[in-house]
Amino acid sequence: MRLLNRHPSRPTAILLAALPFAVVLIAYAIGSEIRLAANPQDKLLPAPGAILDTAIRLFTEPNKRSGEIQIWHDTWASLRRLALGVGSGALISLILGVGIGLLPYVRRGFSSFVAVISMVPPLALLPILFIVFGLGETSKVVLIVIGITPFLIRDLSQRVLDIPHEEIVKAQTLGASTWVIALRVVLPQILPRLIAGVRLSLGAAWLFLIAAEAVAAEQGLGYRIFLVRRYLAMDIILTYVIWITLLAFVIDYALKVLARRAFPWMEGGL
Repeated sequence: MRLLNRHPSRPTAILLAALPFAVVLIAYAIGSEIRLAANPQDKLLPAPGAILDTAIRLFTEPNKRSGEIQIWHDTWASLRRLALGVGSGALISLILGVGIGLLPYVRRGFSSFVAVISMVPPLALLPILFIVFGLGETSKVVLIVIGITPFLIRDLSQRVLDIPHEEIVKAQTLGASTWVIALRVVLPQILPRLIAGVRLSLGAAWLFLIAAEAVAAEQGLGYRIFLVRRYLAMDIILTYVIWITLLAFVIDYALKVLARRAFPWMEGGL
């Protein structure tokens, strides 16, 4: 039997999935042990036990000044910005993606513009956004929108163009208007793709969020990481990084489950 036709059993699949994580953890533990053996005061690679103790403290002990558990407030601030940015970007992308893919006049007017905008590095616009929108929440949300929307628009518009033309013709033959075709023919076919596109753009959205928070913010996960870096508090930084990774994984998994339940016929393509 060819190797490409062999599929691992469920226990083997779980073992294979866990193997890379175990290798990374073991490599880190060995590296930390070597550095701490040479210098017990080393801060670059804190021991796994020290990171665990720090995590427990961050998630349970309130700040002595404010009386708040800081990591939860940072998490809420970052998730709020992320939700606003990704949600706004997804809505704009859905409207323009359908318009560009379905309407020739809109396609002629916006297709080239979106293609050019998608080439602009979003982080290069960060100083401009701070000047235009100030240092508050708006500039951070707008950066996320600018960062992910062009990609989503191009992806969705192409998905609309890939819809077999016969479906559009049949709908028109049955008397469907442009609005009805958009809602009843196009929308059901691109919503699964929208969720898939959002999942793919989450990594970039987190990057833009953390970058904006690092430059100008008073709370947030990115702000806290760059605040404590001056003290070389790697145990805190690594705790925040692991927490961000876990949040991103949970969001991605939730979107995957949503797509699977809402559009079960598209499961193979998600």
